[in-house]
Amino acid sequence: MHQFNSNLTTKTKLVQFPQLSETEIKFVAVFFEAQHNDSRTNVAIAMTAAEKGAHIANYCEVNKILVDETTGVAQGVRVVDKIGDKSFEVKAAKIIFAGGPFTDLMRELENDENPDSGNFKPAVQGASGTHIVLPGYYCPRDVGLLDYNTSDGRFLFFLPWQGHTLVGTTDKQCGPETLPTPPEDEVQWLLNETAKYLNKDLRVRRSDVLSAWRGWRPLAADPHADADAPVSRDHVISENPRCVKLLKRKENTCFAHPSLTPRRTKIMFVAGGKWTTWREMAQDAVDKITTKVCTTKTFGLIGAAGFSKNLPIKLVQKYGIDIDVADHLVKAYGGQAWEVANLNEFDLIHPKFPYINAEVVYACRNEYAQTVEDVITRRTRLAFLNKKAALQSINKVADVMAKELKWSEEETSRQIDFCNEYVQNGFGGSEVVKSGAKLRAATFRDVIEIFNAIDVDKSGSVTKEEVGTASALLGFSLTSDELDDAFQHMDSDGNGRVDLQEFEEWWNSKDEAGDNDFHRQFHEGLTIGSDINKIHRMGSGTMLG
Repeated sequence: MHQFNSNLTTKTKLVQFPQLSETEIKFVAVFFEAQHNDSRTNVAIAMTAAEKGAHIANYCEVNKILVDETTGVAQGVRVVDKIGDKSFEVKAAKIIFAGGPFTDLMRELENDENPDSGNFKPAVQGASGTHIVLPGYYCPRDVGLLDYNTSDGRFLFFLPWQGHTLVGTTDKQCGPETLPTPPEDEVQWLLNETAKYLNKDLRVRRSDVLSAWRGWRPLAADPHADADAPVSRDHVISENPRCVKLLKRKENTCFAHPSLTPRRTKIMFVAGGKWTTWREMAQDAVDKITTKVCTTKTFGLIGAAGFSKNLPIKLVQKYGIDIDVADHLVKAYGGQAWEVANLNEFDLIHPKFPYINAEVVYACRNEYAQTVEDVITRRTRLAFLNKKAALQSINKVADVMAKELKWSEEETSRQIDFCNEYVQNGFGGSEVVKSGAKLRAATFRDVIEIFNAIDVDKSGSVTKEEVGTASALLGFSLTSDELDDAFQHMDSDGNGRVDLQEFEEWWNSKDEAGDNDFHRQFHEGLTIGSDINKIHRMGSGTMLG
């Protein structure tokens, strides 16, 4: 639910959100929105379905549609168990594909058209959005910021989330991927946009990014609609419009069956939607395939029973645990927090986070968790909050799971290696990943810090002598001719001094002929993510760390 209220005065704004700039923001309206831990919500939905009688399967992939040879109607699917590497069949009178951004890949299984032929009409127009996570002190605990008009027209939110500050999002149309790897350019864009709103005393640096990742919006496009119909943030429920031909094989060649008419598989699919409408989507889907009344509005998710606002205090009183741990357990599990706490495994997974060993045990016993990567990324949100902390916690989580699931040393080692690779390659962090990036490795605020460090006399501009001193401190002394040439590339107006704007343009410019070595050496010495031992003091300024 969205709700606007009256605008806030500048004084009220700064009292509630002191991190904001006193001069840059002229008008503030109140905007109410909900937030949640989406991964925990997803698990709760699945577990509630199981509690109500559904058969659920984790780590499984549909790889074939089972079709009645006479009617062409789908009767079930063949599923591959990715953990046990075994296949099994699931029979059903009605089948619904609900694959989020991957829905069209599922639809291709029942379609005899090549998706590249132009005859296959997609139901999803996916768009990825990069998010970055900053330390919690950049944002108040109970209020955030939403900008409807960024430099390129995209929305930007700056919100408290899970004890941290969540910033997003970019919007780039692309196919879905299983790795959430964020493009460096988009990380840079988010940082630069963020810097515009905050008080000038706060320096948002590239090294402040604790984690970065992408999510996908499964924007819906009804394949039955006109070609120029817009995509929707609402959901679409329909049948695959393509008929499946019944084929027989003769001498390794497929032919349409001569005596039968092609029929639809009658598989339904649901595409689009968003978290705030998931129950509506469920009800619409059920109404499409059965005459029974959908009951989703009559019960809460697992964890609703036993929940109360004072539950964290009760947990503290009974188990003597820290209030931060108790608050986390209640927010993540609701009334089920009692079951987690009753396991009496209160050791922290990581000293700076409220996640405890009991959650790992509970995930294995009650939520079908089978991989370290699953626990590190989804059952907890560690990788989404802090990449470094996630990497540091892998071995400990693996030890708990190995004991619970009776893994061999070989399996434990394989799990650790896979999780390390997934987190390392799938998430961003404080380190800069320049591969494929067009932008330089510093935000505007970072450039200011570099500039101020070089500007030893604090004159507001950099002289040739100061550039030479900085070069020497970074370990690459320049000859007089080399310094003249390097400074000439910086000093675009030729007045003998380089102001901040000139320095920023030079820093973020492409290497030019004659400037390559100097440009590269400066970046290697001062860029965010460099070894801390390479960062030097210059006068009263300090290089980036």
